[in-house]
Amino acid sequence: MKAWWRYAVGGLLVLVPAWTTFIVLSTLLSTVNGVIADLLAHLGIAATPAIGLLIFVLLVLLAGMITTHVFGRRMLNSTERWIENIPLVRSIYMTIKGMTGIFQFRSRFGRSTVVAFPFPRDGLWALGFVMGSAPASLQIEQSATLYMVFVPTAIHPFTGYLAFVPQPHLRPLNLRPEDAMKMEFSAGFYKPEAGWLKTPEARA
Repeated sequence: MKAWWRYAVGGLLVLVPAWTTFIVLSTLLSTVNGVIADLLAHLGIAATPAIGLLIFVLLVLLAGMITTHVFGRRMLNSTERWIENIPLVRSIYMTIKGMTGIFQFRSRFGRSTVVAFPFPRDGLWALGFVMGSAPASLQIEQSATLYMVFVPTAIHPFTGYLAFVPQPHLRPLNLRPEDAMKMEFSAGFYKPEAGWLKTPEARA
């Protein structure tokens, strides 16, 4: 029964973001096609799906170019802060953003080591991703090297906390980054395979 439940949760974690993304992209494409068709109709030109698709691709590229620049990122952050003040819209936007953010996972955390460490205080434990050693200017711990550990927050795990943790406090886990993120996305409902609490060296 536990295996079937794990399969069901794993399937939902794959299908829900994919289906949501498909619906959003289909809606955007249909909207663009509709707008283009109305504009071209006034000019006496018959619109074709290829034209709408081309303009949609150009809009995506333009949005990507804007948001990858400093000014564009600032504008996007300001817009998101404004959205976060609207209760219903905030819930929908942040949920969809979290789902689509899974496609950026490998470029962000795919090569990170998953660890457990005391957070936010001794006696409590959290999952984190080791992002590398802290800069030399922050190495204030004399007895151990400080590491930068990203601590994601469920159910939108691409936001979280950056902790600077001494190496002896980090406990590497026998857990793939993908499985760790599934646990975060599902707020703990996803259960990895037995043995994930062991150190990576114990992996068969």
